[in-house]
Amino acid sequence: MSEQFSLEGHPFIPLHNLLKVLGWCDTGAMAKMVIDDGQVRVNGEVEVRKRCKITAGQSVSFNGQDVVVTE
Repeated sequence: MSEQFSLEGHPFIPLHNLLKVLGWCDTGAMAKMVIDDGQVRVNGEVEVRKRCKITAGQSVSFNGQDVVVTE
Protein backbone atom coordinates (compact mmCIF):
# COMPACT_ATOMS: atom_id res chain seq x y z
CA MET A 1 0.00 0.00 0.00
CA SER A 2 1.28 3.46 -0.90
CA GLU A 3 1.52 6.34 1.48
CA GLN A 4 0.18 9.72 0.43
CA PHE A 5 1.77 13.16 0.38
CA SER A 6 -0.33 16.32 0.15
CA LEU A 7 0.95 19.34 -1.76
CA GLU A 8 -1.26 21.45 0.56
CA GLY A 9 -2.21 23.90 -2.16
CA HIS A 10 1.22 24.16 -3.78
CA PRO A 11 1.32 23.42 -7.54
CA PHE A 12 4.29 21.01 -7.28
CA ILE A 13 7.28 19.85 -5.21
CA PRO A 14 10.73 19.24 -6.70
CA LEU A 15 11.59 15.53 -6.66
CA HIS A 16 14.72 15.88 -4.50
CA ASN A 17 12.75 17.88 -1.90
CA LEU A 18 10.01 15.23 -1.79
CA LEU A 19 12.53 12.50 -0.97
CA LYS A 20 13.92 14.62 1.84
CA VAL A 21 10.51 15.66 3.26
CA LEU A 22 9.33 12.04 3.30
CA GLY A 23 12.46 11.05 5.23
CA TRP A 24 13.52 8.66 2.47
CA CYS A 25 16.85 10.53 2.24
CA ASP A 26 18.60 12.26 5.14
CA THR A 27 19.90 15.17 3.09
CA GLY A 28 19.22 16.97 -0.16
CA ALA A 29 22.63 15.89 -1.40
CA MET A 30 21.77 12.23 -0.76
CA ALA A 31 18.43 12.68 -2.55
CA LYS A 32 20.17 14.18 -5.59
CA MET A 33 22.68 11.32 -5.60
CA VAL A 34 20.06 8.53 -5.62
CA ILE A 35 18.15 10.38 -8.38
CA ASP A 36 21.38 10.69 -10.41
CA ASP A 37 21.96 6.95 -9.90
CA GLY A 38 18.57 6.14 -11.47
CA GLN A 39 17.13 4.67 -8.25
CA VAL A 40 13.96 6.78 -8.27
CA ARG A 41 10.87 6.15 -10.39
CA VAL A 42 8.07 8.56 -11.20
CA ASN A 43 4.90 6.90 -12.51
CA GLY A 44 6.94 3.72 -13.04
CA GLU A 45 9.65 5.36 -15.16
CA VAL A 46 13.22 6.08 -14.02
CA GLU A 47 13.58 9.83 -13.40
CA VAL A 48 17.03 11.45 -13.35
CA ARG A 49 15.98 15.12 -13.23
CA LYS A 50 16.61 16.22 -9.64
CA ARG A 51 14.26 19.18 -9.84
CA CYS A 52 11.54 17.32 -11.74
CA LYS A 53 8.23 18.95 -10.73
CA ILE A 54 6.08 16.36 -8.97
CA THR A 55 2.40 17.24 -9.20
CA ALA A 56 -0.85 15.83 -7.81
CA GLY A 57 -1.69 12.40 -9.20
CA GLN A 58 1.90 11.29 -9.70
CA SER A 59 3.46 8.36 -7.87
CA VAL A 60 7.07 8.17 -6.74
CA SER A 61 8.96 4.98 -5.83
CA PHE A 62 12.35 4.55 -4.18
CA ASN A 63 13.99 1.72 -2.24
CA GLY A 64 10.80 -0.35 -1.95
CA GLN A 65 8.70 2.60 -0.81
CA ASP A 66 5.87 4.23 -2.76
CA VAL A 67 4.02 7.51 -2.37
CA VAL A 68 1.10 9.01 -4.26
CA VAL A 69 1.06 12.81 -4.38
CA THR A 70 -2.30 14.51 -3.76
CA GLU A 71 -3.42 18.13 -3.98
